[in-house]
Amino acid sequence: MMIGGRIAIVAVVVGALAGGASARDRTDAQAPPLGTAQEAKVVAVVLDPTTQTPVVVLEGKRDHRTLTMAIGLAEATGIAIPLQGVTPPRPLTHDLFLTMFGRLKVSLSRVVIHDFRDNTYFATVHLAADGTPMTLDSRPSDAIALAIRAKVPVFIEDRVFERGTKPPPPTTDPKKPSI
Repeated sequence: MMIGGRIAIVAVVVGALAGGASARDRTDAQAPPLGTAQEAKVVAVVLDPTTQTPVVVLEGKRDHRTLTMAIGLAEATGIAIPLQGVTPPRPLTHDLFLTMFGRLKVSLSRVVIHDFRDNTYFATVHLAADGTPMTLDSRPSDAIALAIRAKVPVFIEDRVFERGTKPPPPTTDPKKPSI
């Protein structure tokens, strides 16, 4: 990756960390049953110090377990920008989806990261149209980006915490930033 590209993503990620990850703290959405899933907050988007791959770090609100998911550069930007509270001059894809949802009278109530198989995370987006609930399969990074923008909770099934990855250790090498 070119240095300019790395600097740009570092700036976005650093801004996200400085901007605060508590963009939402809503508890009025219908939660999965206690003991099977818990609400999680998006703590940060960081670079894995070993692979230099962006990861999103989530923390369970009930038991404070952490989970990291490797995501792509575009996905990291899609999550980091709303964490910063920044509104881009033109809508990003997730902004466009929420605008369409609003105009079509569809509401987003929550997202659930429900499985981890073959090193892949799976999520569902919970919507309602005219009072009729529906779920859609989603990549977790897209679901998280939508949830942050819509200020709705992200839930993680307990089995995903148990099978998922742990956060990367912080780096002490000043040449490899732990953003």
